[in-house]
Amino acid sequence: MTRPTPHDLEAARDRIVPDVAAGGLRVLFCGINPSLLTAATGHHFARPGNRFWPVLHRSGFTTRQLLPAEQEELLSYGLGITNVVARATARADELAPAELVAGGRVLTGTVERLRPTWLAVVGVTAYRTAFAERQAQIGPQQTRIGGSRVWVLPNPSGLNARWSLDAMSEEYGRLREAAAQEWAPAFSTVSHTDSGIPAAE
Repeated sequence: MTRPTPHDLEAARDRIVPDVAAGGLRVLFCGINPSLLTAATGHHFARPGNRFWPVLHRSGFTTRQLLPAEQEELLSYGLGITNVVARATARADELAPAELVAGGRVLTGTVERLRPTWLAVVGVTAYRTAFAERQAQIGPQQTRIGGSRVWVLPNPSGLNARWSLDAMSEEYGRLREAAAQEWAPAFSTVSHTDSGIPAAE
């Protein structure tokens, strides 16, 4: 696939990227908002420096590292992707707090409709703002959305230097293990393999 030009990327600003989602997922991963590259390609977490796809594999969620263009294969693992805010920007800090709060309300409706076992928000700062949980930390949350549990994960952006690839994979693996306890047939055969301002996903 031809890499988008700077003109293509700018034209993708504010574009909405469809979710990869279905009802009854094991884990619905939630980014902050799409990057311009994600919007231009239609593939979530498409930036080359984003560690989402490597971490997903290293933590045992997928049997191999998927490419962004293979995102629909996530559904076969019981996984999906959505965002707190649907519109694309170059950087997540372009979003106003009010937009994150409004996005949290929309996300709540999405989760109540799709009813995943876990909602995994990848970015603690965005989660704190969107859901008015000012003291939230990385890890499982006491709050539920509908019947869905909530886990806050490190943002996989390459700009999130506080988290190494190994540490991030370990944290994502904690969620995978929690999900495996409830969905053993889906996850038991998946094997393990080998703060700055975040970018949009």
